[in-house]
Amino acid sequence: MAEQKREFQLEPHDLLLSVATVPLLAGLIVGRAVSELMMGLSQASEEVFRGDRLPILRFTQSSEVEER
Repeated sequence: MAEQKREFQLEPHDLLLSVATVPLLAGLIVGRAVSELMMGLSQASEEVFRGDRLPILRFTQSSEVEER
């Protein structure tokens, strides 16, 4: 039996595809993480502006102010 040699030639589009795959996947993962971070920050700022974390102010009545 004669041995058949197979030569593997890497074509330019195969090389470009293999080089571009990892940065693309990393970009998608980072994009998702940034999106979740921004959603968390926006919800936290909404809570602050809603007034849940602000102190309750006690206002005196106008008759009490006149007596003093």
